[in-house]
Amino acid sequence: MKVAVGMSGGVDSSVAAYLLKEQGHDVIGITMALFEGADKEGLCCGLSAAEDARAVADSIGIPHYVFNFKKEFQKYVIDYFISEYLRGATPNPCIACNRYVKWEALLNRAMEIGADHIATGHYAAVTKHPNTGRYTLKTAESKDQTYALYALTQYQLEHTLMPVGQYSKTEIRETAKKIGLRVADKPDSQDICFVPDGDYNRFISENTDAVVPEGDFVDSRGNVLGRHKGISAYTIGQRKGLGIALGVPAYVTKIDVEKNQVVLGSNDELFKTNVLVRDYNPMGLDMPKAETRVKGKLRYNQSMAECIIRPVGENMIEAVFDKPQRAVTPGQAAVFYDGEFVAGGGIIVE
Repeated sequence: MKVAVGMSGGVDSSVAAYLLKEQGHDVIGITMALFEGADKEGLCCGLSAAEDARAVADSIGIPHYVFNFKKEFQKYVIDYFISEYLRGATPNPCIACNRYVKWEALLNRAMEIGADHIATGHYAAVTKHPNTGRYTLKTAESKDQTYALYALTQYQLEHTLMPVGQYSKTEIRETAKKIGLRVADKPDSQDICFVPDGDYNRFISENTDAVVPEGDFVDSRGNVLGRHKGISAYTIGQRKGLGIALGVPAYVTKIDVEKNQVVLGSNDELFKTNVLVRDYNPMGLDMPKAETRVKGKLRYNQSMAECIIRPVGENMIEAVFDKPQRAVTPGQAAVFYDGEFVAGGGIIVE
């Protein structure tokens, strides 16, 4: 089987390429050039990453190529990131990148050069759901990354291999050391790659003509508490960096785009039971036709929580959790699990 491995220059994708070659596959390494200005130390798509990936490819004896996906990254990731923040949502650009760039664009290019599958260094396993026969992802025991992969299609899953999913991170690093890879101890990439300093407001102002005006902080009754510096600077649940002192702990509980207001309240006001989800992508289970009991995650590092999901419109569901969930954030992903399998997921509306 001919497999194109997406190589970021990190230890996970490097060992993924090695494992596939050891299994007898015809392996090609591909590094993705994603955006201008990425040539900074430590970025997963920068010049040093490409150099690390090429060195690994040479070490294990596979060809390596760098392909330009800047157009796709701009459209599906950066433009999406900016537009979501401007409408008061908090997007997860890594999920969009996975779905449209690291899978769709890469898979299309891989097929053009004769590959049968693509492979990545994600901690998950591609399988079929035992009850439905649909392709899905099975959670990994170590560093599970299925939350960020819920949007993959059946076709993409069918043509994907994830060879490191059955190992722990420690085992992957040990393998890399054993075979002498120079990236064995390389730190994992952190934060959003195209905003490495984490200043989203600055990035948005520098990359769009849209004006993000100041507005009012208000409480839940509409009383003005102070001035905010633009809605793109805030997210639900935020406490630090508000620039306002009220004498009691205050959190962002709502962002009202129409009124250009950021609503502040207590921690208790952050909890809710019902969550509306759009653009639902059924994975292991079909689109629910009635109430279906599953477990849900509303953030990457959150534990799964018991809930039921039910259809409420075209590609829309409502999740009702047994226990109230904190800081439900529009724009973030809601991912649901049937046991150890991804059932599906979508984008939180409210």
